[in-house]
Amino acid sequence: MDYHAYRHALAHHLEGSELPFPIDEFRHRLKRTRSLMIEKGRDALLLTDPADIFYLTGYHTFEVSVHTALVVTAERLVLQVPSIETGPAVVTATVDEIIGYRWENIDEVIEPLLALLSSYQHIGLDVFSAGLRQGIIQPLLHRLGKARFHNDGGVLLDSQRLVKSEAELNYLRESARITSIGLQAAEAIIEPGVTDNAVAAEGARAMLAAGSEFMSLQPIVTSGQRISVIHVNHKRTHIEAGDPVFLEFGSAYHRYTAPMMRTAVAGKATTEMHDIAEVCRTIYAALKETMHPGNTFDDAAQAAEAALAPHADRVFFSGVFGYSVGAQFPPSWVEGTGYIARGLKHRFEENMVFHLPLCLRLPGVWGVGLSDTVQVTAKGGVAITDNDWQINERG
Repeated sequence: MDYHAYRHALAHHLEGSELPFPIDEFRHRLKRTRSLMIEKGRDALLLTDPADIFYLTGYHTFEVSVHTALVVTAERLVLQVPSIETGPAVVTATVDEIIGYRWENIDEVIEPLLALLSSYQHIGLDVFSAGLRQGIIQPLLHRLGKARFHNDGGVLLDSQRLVKSEAELNYLRESARITSIGLQAAEAIIEPGVTDNAVAAEGARAMLAAGSEFMSLQPIVTSGQRISVIHVNHKRTHIEAGDPVFLEFGSAYHRYTAPMMRTAVAGKATTEMHDIAEVCRTIYAALKETMHPGNTFDDAAQAAEAALAPHADRVFFSGVFGYSVGAQFPPSWVEGTGYIARGLKHRFEENMVFHLPLCLRLPGVWGVGLSDTVQVTAKGGVAITDNDWQINERG
């Protein structure tokens, strides 16, 4: 049985059986996308970002390293997948047509895409998508002409994905619940002599047991001086007495992730640790107060910077006070559609959702990280996750 026969046989039994939302949710998204395409003068979109494809079709798989594409026009929605992804396409996606290519022969991708796109004159691309491969886009540009292609395809999806539907908010709330379970389980085993790997393993076990799917980013656990180095992870390090332990977890529920940061101590926290945690709380309060519909992302960043300013020369902070979260795939849960940072003039709207990753690091010493995933409401930012914004003293 080849993959064509497999697809048809599978469809007879399981077509659409794992669609992550009711069909009306996808119909609404597609209608909105097509309306935006008309406004922008685009008669086709070529999308290659796994999260964009998921948003419009429901298609999801853990194998996101292979070429996959979605062609959106006024008439059709066509999903191109490699032969090994035929099964996920059949059971998770709602599209008009699935076309395949042999996984082992990427050259088979080009001709079907040319056939799908050749009659369209204004094709939107997401040029910042990691899935837009030069080996595929260059032949399309050469044979169809560069003038047909426009670099705003991703923007059309970003503007929609930033504002969450009630169904999406429910999935984020469920992720938040599972994330909290993982953090509680991980913190409970922190004590001198335990490794950061053991803490991460316990958190992962608890989240998977509570219902998490494969996560977009695995649990992050560091301790002591290693906290002061941004974006390192567990590495068989033994936790020492008095060490702070940084944890950042995010479960996945129908691919939606609501992350949270916590900091615990293997013993008693020092006065300085409590002081840094208080700075995190002050920044957090300033952000929530400013995250009102109509305010800009820059407004919130400036309020947060004012709270950080008395300590800015002493601690390292990434410069991004929040980033949008929603449905995503490895290697990150960052949605990439919006950032709360200086100079960004996009305006908050109700039901946008941001993770506020407030980790302050003393270089070479340690760090304290606390965060919530926050929904924008008419009253400002409201937490979806349940952080108590305290340092958990384990001893």
